[in-house]
Amino acid sequence: MATPVVTKTAWKLQEIVAHASNVSSLVLGKASGRLLATGGDDCRVNLWSINKPNCIMSLTGHTSPVESVRLNTPEELIVAGSQSGSIRVWDLEAAKILRTLMGHKANICSLDFHPYGEFVASGSQDTNIKLWDIRRKGCVFRYRGHSQAVRCLRFSPDGKWLASAADDHTVKLWDLTAGKMMSEFPGHTGPVNVVEFHPNEYLLASGSSDRTIRFWDLEKFQVVSCIEGEPGPVRSVLFNPDGCCLYSGCQDSLRVYGWEPERCFDVVLVNWGKVADLAICNDQLIGVAFSQSNVSSYVVDLTRVTRTGTVAQDPVQDSQPLAQQSPNPSVPLRRIYERPSTTCSKPQRVKRNSESERRSPSSEDDRDERESRAEIQNAEDYTEIFQPKNSISRTPPRRSEPFPAPPEDDTTTAKEAAKPSAAMDVQFPAPNPEALPQPLVTTSTPAPKGDPAIIPATRNEPIGLKASDFLPAVKVPQQAELVDEDAMSQIRKGHDTMCVVLTSRHKNLDTVRAVWTTGDVKTSVDSAVAISDLSVVVDLLNILNQKASLWKLDLCTTVLPQIEKLLQSKYESYVQTGCTSLKLILQRFLPLITDILAAPPSVGVDITREERLHKCRLCYKQLKSISGLVKSKSGLSGRHGSAFRELHLLMASLD
Repeated sequence: MATPVVTKTAWKLQEIVAHASNVSSLVLGKASGRLLATGGDDCRVNLWSINKPNCIMSLTGHTSPVESVRLNTPEELIVAGSQSGSIRVWDLEAAKILRTLMGHKANICSLDFHPYGEFVASGSQDTNIKLWDIRRKGCVFRYRGHSQAVRCLRFSPDGKWLASAADDHTVKLWDLTAGKMMSEFPGHTGPVNVVEFHPNEYLLASGSSDRTIRFWDLEKFQVVSCIEGEPGPVRSVLFNPDGCCLYSGCQDSLRVYGWEPERCFDVVLVNWGKVADLAICNDQLIGVAFSQSNVSSYVVDLTRVTRTGTVAQDPVQDSQPLAQQSPNPSVPLRRIYERPSTTCSKPQRVKRNSESERRSPSSEDDRDERESRAEIQNAEDYTEIFQPKNSISRTPPRRSEPFPAPPEDDTTTAKEAAKPSAAMDVQFPAPNPEALPQPLVTTSTPAPKGDPAIIPATRNEPIGLKASDFLPAVKVPQQAELVDEDAMSQIRKGHDTMCVVLTSRHKNLDTVRAVWTTGDVKTSVDSAVAISDLSVVVDLLNILNQKASLWKLDLCTTVLPQIEKLLQSKYESYVQTGCTSLKLILQRFLPLITDILAAPPSVGVDITREERLHKCRLCYKQLKSISGLVKSKSGLSGRHGSAFRELHLLMASLD
């Protein structure tokens, strides 16, 4: 009988160069899960078919980088907002510009199409939200209430509400019929990046940079539950089509959550870095991420992922009782959205049967026609994806096939596993506990094989520790009795070494803690640095990173040299802590440092100013030294590459 092939749960599908310059935004078509639109700093909007290398169509017309893109539900229209505040809508079937909408005073941060009517909502850095009528080419209503940039907009499934998320740490719900705000949902302690409506019930989910996901009841206007301990800022969430669970695109992983009670059902390692958008098709979750000019797509097989209501609850391993859940998953806990009926008497979309109906005959439209072009670069794919929708067929539409999963173990891995392992020096890294406790979950992805170049922060066994390293070569059968004793002797040596390391570290931490209790943060950091043990510095920085108010300019002069050492460490947890501390310093002190250095010299003697100037010069010199290291590591892939690229952008003002 043939051995069955074990396939992967998650895999990388492809990586393409999407633009001539950096990619600034992208979106997946939610209906098909196969159409991808990208916006770039080259002022273009490019359309791609997932798992195909060539661009289908390139849309031009914007004169500044494209900051936000969005496809409508039938994937016939696309809207793109630019850095200058202009919005352009293209008809993909006709391959031409449909509308140009002007009115925002700053760059467009978020867009969304109304699920039924011909309306578009836009959120900008000018804190305004505008509702546009595509047919009349005008702003229908302007919603004011946010105090910072609006990062995400979503229409409710019935089209009556609009949810907005902003950098002011709030989520707001707007009533489109009344033209006013219905409710405000505070609670997040960081910028809110994404909101998503439940497909059926009156429930809203929001994800924030404070590493939490909150669920809101839209009948009682109160929080239902809050999931904490995300590995990074939450940028992308998506409900399962039947509403049984919520998928969260975390840093290098996919997490599956329930909310009553809050729990994590599964975690799948994907290694996609900072995922930008998610879509579901054929029981597969498609995720896309971008870095500089490259866009990567990933696939997760949802049939192998634990989901509430579809898979048995045994693998959840959660101590919380299940009695709080609804006894019948098919019966909703809240009201259900009432979709409008689709009748022939009620038009649901713009009639575009003629050129006169499609565009109003004005000089401004003529200028848009000249400035905006749709360059069809792949006629075959364009005809297959967009053109058949205009014709009536008696046969059912062809359903896209799921992407085939690669085998779990390839031949290269098998060959490497067959090679005899050479003896190696065993190094015992100092343990470093995680700052936030993680929920107890089961993982659908097996642990990676081989010894990584970077030692991960979470692991179940020592890196590089092999039993064969402790067993001497047995040449004579009579010596077999001595093997156990020799092995135990070698193990005891390693155990004694680890005990010495931990005892020394405990003593060092007691010393630092004694200084910390005096209230002098600077002296406690100096004592940790004087010990010359990076593990102690990491433990101390993990505390300081959670309390930004403790940071002062003189503290930066001491910490920056240690951060440079941490960024070059082989331990993942050390690198993460160093990146977090450096990001905090750049955000809080870099503007101050540059302003003080650029200020003209003062008249007279000001000792306080001279001391501050000396500290700023010292910090600037250290940051310049670190910037070269950050730039060299910004080309890495995965979590480290994303963190270094973000730091490189923050340090751009140093060049």
